[in-house]
Amino acid sequence: MKLWGGRFAKSTDKRVDDFHSSIGFDWRLLPYDVAGSKAHARMLARVGVIRGDEAEAICRGLDDVESDLRSGQAELSTQHEDIHMNVEYLLTERIGDVARKLHTARSRNDQVALDTRLYLRDELAEVEERLVGLERALIDLARQADDAALPGYTHLQRAQPVLFAHHLLAYVEMFERDRERLADCYKRVNICPLGAGALAGVTYPIDREFVRQELGFDSVCLNSLDAVSDRDFALEFMSAAAIIAIHMSRLCEEIVLWASSEFAFVELDDAYSTGSSMMPQKKNPDVAELVRGKSGRVVGSLVTLLTVMKGLPLAYNKDMQEDKEALFDSVDTIKRCLEVLAPSVETLRVNRARMSEALQGGYLNATDLADYIVRQGVPFRRAHELVGHAVQYAAGKGVGLEALSPQEFRELGIDVGHDVGEALSLQGMLAARAAVGGTAPQRVSERLKAANEGIQSLKVPRHSPA
Repeated sequence: MKLWGGRFAKSTDKRVDDFHSSIGFDWRLLPYDVAGSKAHARMLARVGVIRGDEAEAICRGLDDVESDLRSGQAELSTQHEDIHMNVEYLLTERIGDVARKLHTARSRNDQVALDTRLYLRDELAEVEERLVGLERALIDLARQADDAALPGYTHLQRAQPVLFAHHLLAYVEMFERDRERLADCYKRVNICPLGAGALAGVTYPIDREFVRQELGFDSVCLNSLDAVSDRDFALEFMSAAAIIAIHMSRLCEEIVLWASSEFAFVELDDAYSTGSSMMPQKKNPDVAELVRGKSGRVVGSLVTLLTVMKGLPLAYNKDMQEDKEALFDSVDTIKRCLEVLAPSVETLRVNRARMSEALQGGYLNATDLADYIVRQGVPFRRAHELVGHAVQYAAGKGVGLEALSPQEFRELGIDVGHDVGEALSLQGMLAARAAVGGTAPQRVSERLKAANEGIQSLKVPRHSPA
């Protein structure tokens, strides 16, 4: 008989049991359900709703149930719907009627909200640790690249030269913002909903502050309706996860391009690439491609939960059971992608010669010539026009701007001095961009140091395992 079955004269149809059950995925909440139940039992004893010895028996029994489930001595059943009812059923089998007192002053509505928050609190920390691993891989690769430069692109057209380290550090900036989002999300995850009951609060003299402290929450939910129906905390994480996935996808798109024969800026390590079943010469960037593809999966999970929640009235509705698979899949996918992408990045080999070769074409020093003219007092728009004519002239000759003679420049209306060669050289172009945030070697070195120091401390608080 169902633990809630007193109202019913018939057994539930097996098809409904199977359809209704969430134990196939919410089993992973087991340690959090046990931790929350133990805190609840101790609180009930503290306020005199149950006896102290009863609370002790419940807590010991819960530990035994968790141990039995982990060892395989006990099994979860769809007949008991979810992790909460399975644990309570097994606890009742083990310690008898005293187990039936555990659910006093508690509903599955506030119980599941509690378990999900405890779960996500730990996973926020896990995701951040993997983000730091990817940042560390990018920083290490940037250090190894040293002064290697490549064309920076806009519209996928060669634009201006940048240090490869500067390019990699752009992704470190993205992932740092991701870490900040996770830390901010933590503030709204770490709020205790237990005590809200089914929707209206409970009639017992419970001590919510005690439970909050026992479970390490920062505060308690202040509206019982909101406590059981809120999934903003999950949506916020899944939004952050979707942005992380997009950032990884952009990085992976660059790796796919860089590793292609057309670019050949990097070579993939054999351990993080695959071959073709037909073409023996192929070395495919499958890790980067899969991470790029899985970004759609994470975005899809966010859209799934947004769609589930958009039309729900207060308070709890069974639709909200759909939050878990989307949330769990977001967590799992992000963690797996971060875990494999970090070493894939760290083991990339930089092809300096090919990068240098790519810097020779495309008139990447055109802007620098315009800036050179501006420093002589010419308005930028006029300088832009003059350099445009110079590029057209040089292209007709099949040479770069740096190959034009002073006489040719003067004939084009551009007055150059002996220092123009330095201004148009790769070293000169890089060094000139010394404003904060620029690609000048000095600035990049400073950012590398700051980025390395920044990843030494984690932003999301860590809790003891449930």
